[in-house]
Amino acid sequence: MASITIRNLDDQLKEQLRITAAHNGHSMEEEARLILGRALATVDRAGGLGSRIRQRFSTSGGIELDLPSRQDKATAVDFSE
Repeated sequence: MASITIRNLDDQLKEQLRITAAHNGHSMEEEARLILGRALATVDRAGGLGSRIRQRFSTSGGIELDLPSRQDKATAVDFSE
């Protein structure tokens, strides 16, 4: 098992963790593990922003876009003027 050290933890947050752990009958370490486990279990794993946008609007139907031909070669911009 791995271990981590949390530096610069606010005293008020540490006290709140201590009280919550005591209330639940856990050590502060165990309470922190449970809190981290619950927080990470609820993380949305639906993909990145693009995937989430597509998923949200997929029920709205879709549109067809006319895409320009890709036969022309790209040219550099001329900033000499």
